[in-house]
Amino acid sequence: MSYQMPDLSRIDWKDLKIAIVGGDEREQEIARLAADTGADVSVYGFPMGDDGPAGTRRASSPTDAVENADFILFPIPGMSRDGAIFATEKIVPDAAMLSHAKDGAHLIMGLPHPDLTAVCEQLGFGLHEYESDRELMLLRMPSIVELALKLIIENTKVSIHGSNTVVVGQGNVAHTLTRDLILLGARVTVAARNPVQRAEATVVGANAITLDRLGDAVTECDICLSAVPAPVVTKEVIDRMPRSVFLADFAAPPGGVDLDYAKSVGINCLWGRALGRRAPITVGRSQWKGIAERIVRLVEARR
Repeated sequence: MSYQMPDLSRIDWKDLKIAIVGGDEREQEIARLAADTGADVSVYGFPMGDDGPAGTRRASSPTDAVENADFILFPIPGMSRDGAIFATEKIVPDAAMLSHAKDGAHLIMGLPHPDLTAVCEQLGFGLHEYESDRELMLLRMPSIVELALKLIIENTKVSIHGSNTVVVGQGNVAHTLTRDLILLGARVTVAARNPVQRAEATVVGANAITLDRLGDAVTECDICLSAVPAPVVTKEVIDRMPRSVFLADFAAPPGGVDLDYAKSVGINCLWGRALGRRAPITVGRSQWKGIAERIVRLVEARR
């Protein structure tokens, strides 16, 4: 994948300290690229081997990582219900931890928990979400959908071609997945609240319905995939599915499928989190593109 990186020479990166806390293999590439700028980069809480990515400092704790940081990077995947970030250990960023960063620091991440938003307001930190950055999200989609398709293939006893597949939602992940499933020969029904999203699904060849008709749509499905981070695939919907269905939740926390109930009635189901780790170098580069652009703009705004 090729895309134009921002002009990073507009600022002096050697004056910046960047803390990267939490994540997965994608953060290895983000950290490497951040260190290549000449910034002082500390890392913690993601898989990194013994020494960490080249040019970075492996911190001893989350607090050590953010010490005196100008910018703190948390991962894209949404935070858990208790406010923990996606990491190799439980890390709940609070005021005690984040207060070790510089005054007026900026935190860049996917989607924050309300408690973290309140902490940033309390400390006077800038909080910058990129879950809604459509350009950045689209650059990640091919890798995400590759892993989603792998999970579908590994967990079904039917071929995608000719399957009756229901896709719930039609955001970036779901829309790209819908298109690719149709290209592979699936008969796809999309359930979505947004009429524009339903129109987009129709254009790529899906049967589009309103979300209140989801229960009718799943009665004969082979595969049901949800990408809505709200409780939409409920017990009542699951009760109308064939027990042979494969059910997957591809939404960020808190998810949208009652997986506990689905498992209790014998349905093969899973929560496909962190799909971007399928191609961590590709996705890490695309994420760094968006992060670096934000850092450049924020530094320039201080001048």
